[in-house]
Amino acid sequence: MRFRGWVAGALLLVLAGCGNPGGVDGDLTDGWGAIQAPTGFTPEPGACHLANFSNVGTRAAYEEVDCDLKHRTETVFVGKYADPAAQAAAPPADDSAAARGAYQTCDAKTSAYVAAPWRTGRFWIGVTHPSPAAWTGGARWFRCEVLEISSIEDDGGLVMRLGTVKDALKASGSDLLLGCYAIQLDSNGAISTMPAASCGARHNAEFVGVWDADDLDYPKDDKQWAKFHEGCRKLIASFAKVPDDADLQYRTGVVSLPGGEDVWRLGDHGVRCYMWLDGAELTKSLKGVGIKELPVQYK
Repeated sequence: MRFRGWVAGALLLVLAGCGNPGGVDGDLTDGWGAIQAPTGFTPEPGACHLANFSNVGTRAAYEEVDCDLKHRTETVFVGKYADPAAQAAAPPADDSAAARGAYQTCDAKTSAYVAAPWRTGRFWIGVTHPSPAAWTGGARWFRCEVLEISSIEDDGGLVMRLGTVKDALKASGSDLLLGCYAIQLDSNGAISTMPAASCGARHNAEFVGVWDADDLDYPKDDKQWAKFHEGCRKLIASFAKVPDDADLQYRTGVVSLPGGEDVWRLGDHGVRCYMWLDGAELTKSLKGVGIKELPVQYK
């Protein structure tokens, strides 16, 4: 009964307006800041990440690390999808115009970030977009990621690197630049492996540049590959300072390496080109050597 009496007394005080503590006026509608509208997550450019690359980026999986620590990827640019893609109910499909546009933006932004065409280095790039749930919540960003690869030519693995790749190709002696290689053949005479080698050590192949295949189809037969080799031979002639004529094919072989069909569909038609002297044991670069050091080998 004493408990019931305390409750009744407390209710009476509140109803009588005597329950406000000192300094409180009882008005719950003033003195409170307006609640801010929720904002979506947007990644930051220049950030490094420990997680493996994914073309879908969720907030839960987003974890930045200091670029001086071991990491797998680096964000070189963060863009925003424009209309009409931005008005769609889901992120752009892989074969859409918006996906191609984002990849081409990342292509250019990555080259600017590393201070040279990124295909001249041991790099791979990818585009990350929001998850479907984040897209529904209003996220419209895309993220340009660059990754260091152990060896482009041998489908090398992803490198856990230390340090940013910003301006990494600015110096002519960067160890990330493509250089010389020691091609090995299998029992059928096809290239089995193409490990990198110092140009001062024994090698038989050398990177000469990137050829743009423009609107050609992805090569799948000998006739299509011949067009790619022809394009790369033009770069070989310029690189070694030899005539781009019918004799060039007898001076050196050629290796033409486009990216995969997936990035080809996104507009990545850059082809890495290499000169190859089968059976040779070179110990220096053939850049600018001319016809005396690159004579007709056979005809």
